[in-house]
Amino acid sequence: MGDSQLYEDTFTLTSLNAQKYDRVSRISATSEDSSTFLTLDINTELYPCSVGERVHLVLASTLSLDGSKDDRKGWREVGRGETSLADMYDYVCHGKIYRFEEGEGENIKVFVSFGGLLLYIEGPYKKLTPLRIDYIYLLMKK
Repeated sequence: MGDSQLYEDTFTLTSLNAQKYDRVSRISATSEDSSTFLTLDINTELYPCSVGERVHLVLASTLSLDGSKDDRKGWREVGRGETSLADMYDYVCHGKIYRFEEGEGENIKVFVSFGGLLLYIEGPYKKLTPLRIDYIYLLMKK
């Protein structure tokens, strides 16, 4: 895990709910070590998913490979031939961590909004410690 990568884990999708919207589903997943649980709203038209699939998830502070801050440079402003962390993943979102809550025992709950698509992640404090109320990128691949 690099300096810009705040959290990284592999999850198995346990449920998928597509009842409310046409192109958005709410997925639930559990990490390989069963210590972390997440619920994520995902655009299934762009990134189709099914129960039982494994996905690799990263939360990063920047898309720069060297870990340097974006400095108000948007993800669309990457120069030609310039590679970024996004090039290695299939699904990328930019959002903001907006709330933390205490969980049971040593767990904490983290809430993130990606323009209305929500992420709720609950897991051990030690794994989620690098996360702060700030803007982040979510990156996923199968």
